[in-house]
Amino acid sequence: MPAIVNSTIKGSIAEELEIQQGDEILSIDGIKLTDMIDYNFYTKSELLTLEIKKVNGEIEEIELEKDFDEDLGIVFESAVFDKIKPCLNHCIFCFVDQQPKGLRKTLYIKDDDYRLSYLQGTYITMTNLKDCDKKRIKRMQLGPFYISVHTTNPELRVKMLRNPNAGKALENLIWFRKNKIPFHAQIVLCPGWNDGAELDRTLSDLAKLKNTVLSVAIVPVGVTQFRDEKLKQVDKKCAIETIEIASKYKRVCCSDEFFLLAGKPIPPAKYYGSFCQLEDGVGALRLTLDNFNKLKLPKKISKPQKIIFACSYAAKDMFDEISIKLNKIKNLTVEIHPVKSKYWGENITVAGLITTDDLIRTVKDIDCDLVVIPSIMLRPYTQDFLDGKNLDYVKEQSKKNFFIQKDIYSLDEIVNYLSTL
Repeated sequence: MPAIVNSTIKGSIAEELEIQQGDEILSIDGIKLTDMIDYNFYTKSELLTLEIKKVNGEIEEIELEKDFDEDLGIVFESAVFDKIKPCLNHCIFCFVDQQPKGLRKTLYIKDDDYRLSYLQGTYITMTNLKDCDKKRIKRMQLGPFYISVHTTNPELRVKMLRNPNAGKALENLIWFRKNKIPFHAQIVLCPGWNDGAELDRTLSDLAKLKNTVLSVAIVPVGVTQFRDEKLKQVDKKCAIETIEIASKYKRVCCSDEFFLLAGKPIPPAKYYGSFCQLEDGVGALRLTLDNFNKLKLPKKISKPQKIIFACSYAAKDMFDEISIKLNKIKNLTVEIHPVKSKYWGENITVAGLITTDDLIRTVKDIDCDLVVIPSIMLRPYTQDFLDGKNLDYVKEQSKKNFFIQKDIYSLDEIVNYLSTL
């Protein structure tokens, strides 16, 4: 897709130039842009010539002078302006392939684009990484990247990703090391495949790459009722073993689910370092709990209120701990109601996959003044759930008032709201 302007930042050069939504940036200094990487690179100059195709079809050429690092203030519709590099794998654990029909169209897109990994933190497998991509990465010194490693055993990785190019993973990672390109590594643990001795081998290989590897996250495979591939779930024994293997290596963290499955307490913040892979559920519970404990809670609210937190089963124990403190606030009653996933199957326990009917079923018969849900249940910048229905539908069906906690790692918004009551 072309470099289409979505909006401009208030007070920016772009706003002053009257660049508007729908305009297309054709080139900068005669160079056609392919993605935000080009945009960021070529706008770092004091003198620029912009070629713009206006919404009405007219072509404008604008010469401007600015500070070297001053951003133009353009927000684009997409981070890439040509075709997204698609995923060429057919992984045995692929979540996209096991989704039912009828969900949002964007959920069926399988990208494997190093540019999105650099710009937005998405994970790539490197199986479609070409020599020209490597040359660009090296020339522009891009990084860090987020790499789905899974295993460094070439034969095993080919089997797991079902792609003959998958066996070059370690070779590519060594190239990253040689060219000082940092990366974060992810391992989706599939019992009977890449666990145990194979996991130990992978972590040992990654350790040899030293500080090029910024972090390693181990997450359990997600098994839903729609999966055709027969995969074992991570059980307590496997979780305990995985935590023990990971503990032998630096900068390696297991996701929160491993500790819940193992019946172990969530580790302190020190375990997670800089919380590099929060979106993979690595340290999310610890960060949320620690942030909550820093908040100043009101001693009382002016009128009686009953609030329920509709959360995932993975977060239940954390919210139980939080509710003990919230219930000390005079006139406030807090209850925790985890949402059971009938849509995906009861093995799925994360908030980001909660659908409307499962949420409605959980809260509709509970007498309360407010239901608090995290924004991760909704598509960013919208009120749409995974199944295509929206928050208005949930409100209508449940007859409940909802509070959306925008920051999923902090409860400051709901606490601030309580302070106004």
